[in-house]
Amino acid sequence: MASTDAPPATTTAATSSPAAASPSPAPEGKLSGKSSPRSAAGSPRNPGGEAIDPLLGEHWTQNPVEDDNDSVLDSILSSTASLSSSIFEYRNINGRTFHSDRTNAEYWGPNDDKQLQSQDIIHHCLTLVLDGRLYLAPIDGDRISKVLDVGTGGGLWAIDFADLHPGTEVTGTDISPVQPSWVPPNVKFEIEDATQPWTFRENSFDYVHMRYLFGSIADWDGLFQQAYTATKPGGWVESFEADANLYSEDGTVTEDSPMGTWTKVFKEAKKKFGRTFFPIEEDVQRQGIERAGFVNVTVKDIKVPLTGFPKDPKLKEIGQYSHLSIEQDLEGMVLYIFGEVMGWSVVEIHAFLAHFRKQIRDKNVHALFPVRIVYAQKPHKEKD
Repeated sequence: MASTDAPPATTTAATSSPAAASPSPAPEGKLSGKSSPRSAAGSPRNPGGEAIDPLLGEHWTQNPVEDDNDSVLDSILSSTASLSSSIFEYRNINGRTFHSDRTNAEYWGPNDDKQLQSQDIIHHCLTLVLDGRLYLAPIDGDRISKVLDVGTGGGLWAIDFADLHPGTEVTGTDISPVQPSWVPPNVKFEIEDATQPWTFRENSFDYVHMRYLFGSIADWDGLFQQAYTATKPGGWVESFEADANLYSEDGTVTEDSPMGTWTKVFKEAKKKFGRTFFPIEEDVQRQGIERAGFVNVTVKDIKVPLTGFPKDPKLKEIGQYSHLSIEQDLEGMVLYIFGEVMGWSVVEIHAFLAHFRKQIRDKNVHALFPVRIVYAQKPHKEKD
């Protein structure tokens, strides 16, 4: 049976970020869905007079952004109108580099410096979510000898863990060789596709860590089964995931707003892409870990603010870093899914991003997103 821990008070209180839910009353003033001076005119309409579905990119190109405080947003549509669809060739999307393999290793996020900087920021944000810790599993850092970080990305988690535990050998795996070369002596990085058969021997690791794999795994049960095989008896696995679900608890994120549309587009994308961006909603972590044979399963759910709206100092800081990570590479988060998978044009994507930036910068919007940490232990002695 899995036990579910209630999130710490510091992580569930209202935050000022659009990604975290705010249990406190909304501040006075109009909700984000009614604050636009164009709202009275309704949604953009096609020639037949019917409103255009926000899931279609055309909706956002026909609904110009009005923002007196940011002239950059006003110019985005005109500055991108001349972009050619040829930038969507192969794995170079809008000038951004993506992993080139078109097999099961296909990944929706860029692997360039801009995206890696965003990952570095979110790493710090998620560490703050865990009160400065890198993990929650009850491992003895002084006694474990080998640790695996699956989907290591830029490698910051692996490097930080290695610094914290210099006597432990840490291996980080990823499909792209984007990790730094100057690392602690007890860290090594390997090119490995986590969706394919792993190359590690059975019972190799004391602890297997994986974080932010949403949108990249077609078979979560298979992933955790391989983690089970690679973990030593008595060792631990830990999965840290988020949903692409931007919501509010006070009505400041409406269904047809940019944030509401973000959620709907990523849900539609799964039908075409075959990989979920909602592992929490679908409970793939707990179910996959239990099916693999792990025991002592613990589930912890936390609401994270998307911006710095919370009054609580800790939550405000978390929200500020969350917001910064999004602003650092908002484009990289949507280019592949909105363009290659959903068929939006470059102009439509940038029009949507202009609206999204306006909403995420609105201090009256209290958006949240959910994260879940699941950790469990491999039995000391397997059943016959």
